[in-house]
This record gives sequence, C-alpha cells and structure tokens, in this order.
Amino acid sequence: MVEEMLAQLASSVWALPVLFLLVLGDAFLVIIPGETAVTAFAALSVAQGQPSLVGVVAVAAAAALSGDVICYLIGRRTGLDRWAWMRRPRVVAAFGWARTRLDRSTAAVLFSARFIPFGRLAVNLTAGASRVPAPRYVLFAAGAAVVWALYQAFIGAVVAHLLPGSPLLAVVVSIVVALLAGLLLDAVLARRWRRPRPPAERDVVRD
Repeated sequence: MVEEMLAQLASSVWALPVLFLLVLGDAFLVIIPGETAVTAFAALSVAQGQPSLVGVVAVAAAAALSGDVICYLIGRRTGLDRWAWMRRPRVVAAFGWARTRLDRSTAAVLFSARFIPFGRLAVNLTAGASRVPAPRYVLFAAGAAVVWALYQAFIGAVVAHLLPGSPLLAVVVSIVVALLAGLLLDAVLARRWRRPRPPAERDVVRD
C-alpha cells in the first residue's frame, strides 16, 4: 500500500512542484524538511525511474536559490531589527556571527551556510542587510545551491542503488543517512568556524 502511494507520488505531475515548495519553504522555516525531500525524491527516481533525477536536482537547486535570494531581499529591505524575533539576544548574536564571516569571505560562508539550516537564514538576511553586491551574492548563492542539490540527491541515489527492489526501504534509509550526514557536517562546520584564525589570516581581504 505504501509503496503504491510512493509510486503514484513519483509519477504525479505534482512531484516536482511539491519538491520546489518544500525546498523553498525550508529557506524560511527550518522545520520544513527540504533536505530530506530532495534525498527522498532522488531515491524514488533511482528506485522507480520517476521523477527524473536531473529534474530533482534542477528543481531543488532552483528552489534553494530562490529561497536564498528572497531572504537576501528581505534583509536588504528591512534590515536586521524590524521584527521582535530579530532582536532576541541569540538571533542578534547569529547576525553578528554571519556579518563577521561575510566580511572575511563571502564565497566560503555562503557555500558553508547552505548546509546549516539557521546559519543559512542568518547569512542570507545579513548579506542583504550588509549590502553585499547582488551580482556577487547571486553568483555564489547559485553555486552553493547547485552543490547542495547534488549532494542531497547523491545520497538518495546511492542508497536506492544499494537497496534495489524496495522503494520504501530506500526512501527511509536515505532520509536517515541524509539526516546523520547533515548532523555530522553541521558539527564539523560549526567547529571549524569557532576555531580562532591564525594571525596571518586576519588581514585577508574578502573573496
């Protein structure tokens, strides 16, 4: 029954539009499972032949970039203190952290933050509020979105290839693997960002 439902979802004309909306919504609300949706749809693509794996990657990348750009425009238009939640101490600290990283290297922080849910939101809003030039921002954000989409889809595709004949198991395992990989990557990146820079790096000009 469940596998039949998955087959219907995979072959539905709504499959990629639903994926787009989930990834887009994930840019604003971290509780929306954008990452796992990409992985699950990629697993379905390999297990059942639908939807197109290229389509999954393209739609995920386009939705991720769209969400990032909207957050950038919100930050550019409203700044970082328009709403009450933005003035909470922890959020203010996150914005300060993002501004420091953007001052060091726009490219590095946009690529890294794409894999960290709230870090991504803070960086995109701060990039807009800090008036990072739009062409520069879009270029780096687009590259990060493509890399992120490929990474998430790769996990689903590999798991489905290793578990042929059971789309449901492939989807469940791929989601678990994606979540564990995300937690590990989040921890590694957070530890790297907390690490003090050597004195020689403190005068490096932003990318």
